Amino acid sequence: MDDPSSDVALPAVCRRRLARRLLAWFSRHARDLPWRRTRDPYQVWISEVMLQQTQVATVIPYFERFVARWPDVLSLAAAEEQEVLRAWEGLGYYRRARQLHAAAGVIAEQHGGRFPDDPAAVRALPGIGRYTAGAILSIAFDQRQPILEANTQRVLSRLAAVRGDVASGPVQRRLWELAETLLPARRAGDFNQALMELGSEICTVRTPHCRDCPVQTECAAHNAGLVEQIPAAKKKLRYEEVQEAAVVVRKRGRVLVRRCPADERWAGLWDFPRFAVDALEGPPLDAELTRKTASLTGLTIEPLKRLATIKHGVTRFRITLFCHEAQCSGGRLRRAAGEMRWITPEGLSDLPLSVTGRKISRLLADS
Repeated sequence: MDDPSSDVALPAVCRRRLARRLLAWFSRHARDLPWRRTRDPYQVWISEVMLQQTQVATVIPYFERFVARWPDVLSLAAAEEQEVLRAWEGLGYYRRARQLHAAAGVIAEQHGGRFPDDPAAVRALPGIGRYTAGAILSIAFDQRQPILEANTQRVLSRLAAVRGDVASGPVQRRLWELAETLLPARRAGDFNQALMELGSEICTVRTPHCRDCPVQTECAAHNAGLVEQIPAAKKKLRYEEVQEAAVVVRKRGRVLVRRCPADERWAGLWDFPRFAVDALEGPPLDAELTRKTASLTGLTIEPLKRLATIKHGVTRFRITLFCHEAQCSGGRLRRAAGEMRWITPEGLSDLPLSVTGRKISRLLADS
């Protein structure tokens, strides 16, 4: 059952003490992160989008390069989407970058280049949901807006001993209610960041450091000996094994690349012709590569050799990617197949590529 009704109510005096202790702890122990050195809503927004499903250590250099290149909304709005995607390359979840760029355009056109402080206006921007809006508005404008993400939902679940699947509707509603109830009248942004910091550094998924927790005495799960059981363990994700091939088609010193359309995995990025395959090697695979490359691009090819085999994961898929090299022997590019172009291997450095596409481009450079 995902009924959180058996959780522990937190009295007002407990809530005030919790907020006071958590804020004092955060003042002493907050990590020095570049986006915490400013209240600029633009930089807060960039950091929050980058941090979605991405570790802090990975985000720091990307954030610093990004805001150095585009220091405000207007400069980002004026950039080409391909430039933004190239700067984002390696962070993954590229839809975030496309929505970030689109939202900058909306802010430039509808809000005069100033990040709005109205909750409805912020929620209306592309790519901004309830969590991101709450984070920006509380941190940049000190508005009393709650947040809920992976770290805070774990902390809140333990503080009030909320049982059940944190992804379920009833538990989510209860956690949002808790997040709002616990917010202090002032320093809401610091409080929200403190909750996230506590979840990241102390109240971790496994072996939480309860002895170092500033709100241990207020934690219902700790007091009941249930820290290891709350929140409920997530169901293990079942991965699907997939075989794909990427073909580097050569012609007169250039290679063929294709921009992935909106309905494909790496929408907006450039990639080598890629498709699912059934055969693993030898003549059956060569025949399949020849047939499927012609279907995708309109070109006939002569398969040459395998460059590499790359194993990687995307969401629920475990992909084995066979990277092959081929020579174009005829045909014309199919216009209906989307944007394609011939480019020198050196020119690939200017294009935003998928992670595996970039690995293949490095193989070409090395060879």
